[in-house]
Amino acid sequence: MRAPAGRPGLTRAVWGLAAAGVGTALYAGGYERTSYTLRRREVPVLAQGRPPLRLLHISDLHVTPNQRGKFAWLSDLARLVPDLVVLTGDVLSDRRAQAPLLAALEPLFNFPGLFVPGNNDYHAPTLRSPHHYLKRDNEPRPTGASLDWDGFARELAAASGWLELTNRRASIEIAGRGLDLRGVDDARLRRDRTALVAGPPERGTELALGLSHTPEPRVLDAFAADGVHLILSGHTHGGQIRLPYFGALVTNCGLDRDRAWGLSQWPAGGRSSWLHVSAGLGTSPFAPFRLNCRPEATLLTLTAPS
Repeated sequence: MRAPAGRPGLTRAVWGLAAAGVGTALYAGGYERTSYTLRRREVPVLAQGRPPLRLLHISDLHVTPNQRGKFAWLSDLARLVPDLVVLTGDVLSDRRAQAPLLAALEPLFNFPGLFVPGNNDYHAPTLRSPHHYLKRDNEPRPTGASLDWDGFARELAAASGWLELTNRRASIEIAGRGLDLRGVDDARLRRDRTALVAGPPERGTELALGLSHTPEPRVLDAFAADGVHLILSGHTHGGQIRLPYFGALVTNCGLDRDRAWGLSQWPAGGRSSWLHVSAGLGTSPFAPFRLNCRPEATLLTLTAPS
């Protein structure tokens, strides 16, 4: 690119902008994308006088076979000794990644766990123009090769003892306290069936958890109105690109941008649930960058209100 003769100031500006663009791309794709980060958050959701509960939330792994750094980082999370591990979908990007992923997760199998699928667990990702994600009517039309989520889910459950909550309810006991659990299939693909898991928490349970990979408002409304205390989701990647003073550009679902990442409260039916949306650990292989939104797992310490 050549600026008009006699315009050295313009030339410097053009080259400066070009250099800034290249530098940002290198940072987002070469550094931040693999800067795995552990977040710690406290959620005042338990009854007074009850001891804390430590919940490890991981989401949107998008693993491919050779991501050794990500696999090692996942394995190391076992040092946190959580009371419960929750995986909220978009686990796979390549069927060849199943075996190395199960090996990476094995240290976490020492702890109770729950999981649901995401939209990308049914079809491998494909190359798409970024402008699709900026359209409000962006509806999913999976075109990638089919992934065997059902087979992987059976393998994961058998290896770990974790509960799959795909349009299911369950209850478990952890450290002497009862948990009411419910989860739905992916709402992005309209596979969610909230009617199958509806209803108030079981009597005698201390905490009600709801899992939905995509935090679509219709699912959040149903969970909150039923009295679910804490909803866990992923899908948004925290926006994946976050601009200073603006935040996420998009959420890729019906959730508002202000709730694209982290903790918030979701009111519905005269009640309110805590909502935690994980920014996730991965990206699509065709959009391998993050900006102001590092890949993460989150240790949520559930406490009583102070």
